[in-house]
Amino acid sequence: MLAIHSMTNANNLNLRLESTLQELPLWSVYFDANSPANDLNKLFKQEPLLPGIILVKNHNYVGMISRQRFFEHMSRPYSFPLFSKRPVINLINFLQADVCVISEDTLIVEANKVALQREPQFVYEPILIETQLGTYKLLDFHQLLLAHSQIHILTLAQLEQVEEQSKIAKKGFRNLKNNYTRLIQNEKMAALGQLVAGIAHEINNPVNFIAGNLVYAINYTQDLLELVSLYQYHYPTPVAEIKAAIAEIELDFLTTDFLNLLNSMKFGTERIQEIVLSLRNFSRLDESEKKIVDIHEGIDSTLIILQSRLINQQTGQKITVDKQYGNIPPVECYAGLINQVFMNILANAIDAIFESDDESSLSSESASSTLKLPLIRIQTEVTDNQQVVIRIADNGMGIPKDIQKRLFDPFFTTKPVGKGTGLGLSISYQIVVEKHCGQLQCISTAKEGTEFIITIPVQINSSQVS
Repeated sequence: MLAIHSMTNANNLNLRLESTLQELPLWSVYFDANSPANDLNKLFKQEPLLPGIILVKNHNYVGMISRQRFFEHMSRPYSFPLFSKRPVINLINFLQADVCVISEDTLIVEANKVALQREPQFVYEPILIETQLGTYKLLDFHQLLLAHSQIHILTLAQLEQVEEQSKIAKKGFRNLKNNYTRLIQNEKMAALGQLVAGIAHEINNPVNFIAGNLVYAINYTQDLLELVSLYQYHYPTPVAEIKAAIAEIELDFLTTDFLNLLNSMKFGTERIQEIVLSLRNFSRLDESEKKIVDIHEGIDSTLIILQSRLINQQTGQKITVDKQYGNIPPVECYAGLINQVFMNILANAIDAIFESDDESSLSSESASSTLKLPLIRIQTEVTDNQQVVIRIADNGMGIPKDIQKRLFDPFFTTKPVGKGTGLGLSISYQIVVEKHCGQLQCISTAKEGTEFIITIPVQINSSQVS
């Protein structure tokens, strides 16, 4: 008989998630199968923690008997006198116990699963571990349960750690993505601002030249026409050649229409100057300082820039803009960024209305849908707690509920490839919420329209700006 064992408790082992059975305390106790069962009884009494004994014959494995089954059977009437002096192999053959054999390189988690699948009466039996050398050792099932419990705790701890790391990684990725969208949009809008400002400057110079000269041209024309009138008064009967020239150029019509023509040119230059001023206002996209501005002026400037888009190029139908401006005070804000928000929301409203028109023209209900005139309504008001509210509503197709919750996600867009980047509303949300400590909300009903509500304080609290 040979007994070699290590009784280190599984709870005291430094186990890992990938630990195998060979890392657990195993018993190497062999007993000659031809020895009497009474000697086996003595061995169990000498080793009170011994879970079982491996039986060998000529150094070859022949069976295994556990402490529990040995004493359970030997305590029965007539069993001890019947088997105590006989070879223990007789007892093994009589019991015909089912032995669970598992390889030592099996993961503890997998071994526990196999052991628990045994018949109920054998669940707590020790497990026979087969080594790579072909020898056998015994594992107490309770040690396996303790090891599995330790690995379970390790798994939970690691899951918590991974979950925490995942939260940090997600937050970092979200911040990185938001910063990336800001960088892209800021560079794009700064470049656009410089381009628009440059174009406005280049247009403004010749327009100012024309506008300034038109004043003199109108005065000179009036002087010349007055001189012609004097000639007609003092020389009422001109020669035939002059009469022919007067008839040919239709002098009476020319006299009245020429001033109208010059006044029309003056109106045109004033219109160009108005557009240039709007471009200048809108091009303040790279201004980093807060300014006190007129919100209505920013909205009007944006509408002038979008003027050409308010007309459907295919149908010729024009979107009506209903401005219901309230009496709001000047607002401290980043003017260029707020103009950018107006541009994004108004551009989306125009697209939504025209997409609605396109779908209506293809539907069978197109006749009734023509009664729905395209409309964008802009309302402004100031609340009692000094918050400015700007409402921009359209009567387009509306936004489905499943999409509304993703409207402000970076790079999310419902537009076809090439028509939208998914940055407009995301950047607008960051501008309103983070830069101005405000709120940006969307209220939409399918087939009725969409309303964006921008709420910003009259004066920004610098300590709250991110």
